[in-house]
Amino acid sequence: MADDIVVLDHITKRFPRIVANDDISLSIKKGEIYALLGENGAGKSTLMSVLFGLYEPDEGRIIIRGKEVQIHSPREASALNIGMVHQHFKLVSDQSVTENIILGIEPTVKRLGILSRLDMKGARERIRKLSSDYGLDVDPDAKIEDLPVSARQRVEILKMLYRDAEILIFDEPTAVLTPQEIDSLLHVIKALRDGGKTIILITHKLDEIKKVADRCAILCRGKLVGIYDVNSISTQEMASLMVGYEYTDEVNKKNYSGGDTILQVENVTLYNQDKVKVVDDVSFCVHKGEIVSIAGVAGNGQVEVADVVAGMLIPSAGRIVYKGMDITGKSIRERTEEGIAYIPEDRQDVGLLLDCDLAVNLALKSYYHEPYCSRGILKPVEFRKNGEMLIDQYDIRSSEGCSTIVRSMSGGNQQKAIIAREISLDADLYIFVQPTRGLDVGAIKNIQERILALSEEGKAVLLISLELEEIMNLSDTVIVMYNGRIQTVRKRSEVTANEIGYYMMGAKHEA
Repeated sequence: MADDIVVLDHITKRFPRIVANDDISLSIKKGEIYALLGENGAGKSTLMSVLFGLYEPDEGRIIIRGKEVQIHSPREASALNIGMVHQHFKLVSDQSVTENIILGIEPTVKRLGILSRLDMKGARERIRKLSSDYGLDVDPDAKIEDLPVSARQRVEILKMLYRDAEILIFDEPTAVLTPQEIDSLLHVIKALRDGGKTIILITHKLDEIKKVADRCAILCRGKLVGIYDVNSISTQEMASLMVGYEYTDEVNKKNYSGGDTILQVENVTLYNQDKVKVVDDVSFCVHKGEIVSIAGVAGNGQVEVADVVAGMLIPSAGRIVYKGMDITGKSIRERTEEGIAYIPEDRQDVGLLLDCDLAVNLALKSYYHEPYCSRGILKPVEFRKNGEMLIDQYDIRSSEGCSTIVRSMSGGNQQKAIIAREISLDADLYIFVQPTRGLDVGAIKNIQERILALSEEGKAVLLISLELEEIMNLSDTVIVMYNGRIQTVRKRSEVTANEIGYYMMGAKHEA
């Protein structure tokens, strides 16, 4: 106990209709990387929100450095040198990195010994030094809105370090990062640990835990299953403990037998707002019952292709033909009505109305039809019926059922809500963009099985994923994009993961 920096003693936290944390006790040693592992909605983030002062426990004690404390707010947590990087960042987009980091603790210097002024120069120098010391590579003068996701995350880490945080909580830190960015972040986390920080890592990614964590606590439906030395437990055992049954990652993929053409993308070119060509003369087809996957390193145009097909973007050249009909100029709603469903990459900005409840979000594509609407009058009872059915079918975990405000839900359960809504449309073409990003192993397998089931029902599927294993498991046809162009189109049975990797890096190309 002497070297325990954090002790959570019999913590219980309840919400309406759910016990998020059920009598959980754990101890975290100074200078270790301690992982909290569990499914989406298992109670991981809630437990750490109790430690960070966002929630107060209904029962139990918090002991920091051997002393029992009451933490009523994040400000009080910060005073105890506890910092937290949230899954969804807390940054002001139109402000600079420095302005975001010092917000609330603005440094001042005396002028003429009397007047105080903001010490931006000193703040920049300190931020630059912290960035250099921990290998974070952040420009103090950059605007947040101009930074990629990985750089924004590094800004959140700098916010903690600037406030002298000694206990660092990371909530699903790799959920929205590319594989290359994940490797970089794990290196940063190790550097923080080597610099004397204590790291608490909330995650459900088993391979990452094996790479960096010393110990892990596994939660399942709000209860503590056990605490394990990471070196003494396999990823298979971890997965089974967190989902509560014997887990296997095998998927039963049937052979594609051919079908009519559902989607034709013809010579599509797209320029972004800076007049840079991001999609360059792309053409391909998706057939009935076929899963066509587009692989590529993030930022090579594959997401833009999906957005063009869905109607989110208008191509600069080329056309989109759906079931023999040119839909290039049709609106998103018209495409939805014709039978196109779309699971976007950005679930918060594009996929959901965060400040509306779950029942509304689950009916966003259908609310203007019967049974949800009659003669222009909405029927809340039908919204709730639909919501309760989809919550049950897709295991969407929420504190207040259909009445839960979506912003308060975990990222993984927000993703489940979008997938439930879109699959329920009974479309002919499904566009999945990063469908399993941020989901736990059980939910990933469930979604992958649903994608396979759609293809077996004769639905056409266009899948964009950064997960090469997912592409290899699900695809009938694999398209690889690099620098906005198609490098190759191959049958899944005729290409290896290594070959796809070469195409993704631009090392191979087929004319």
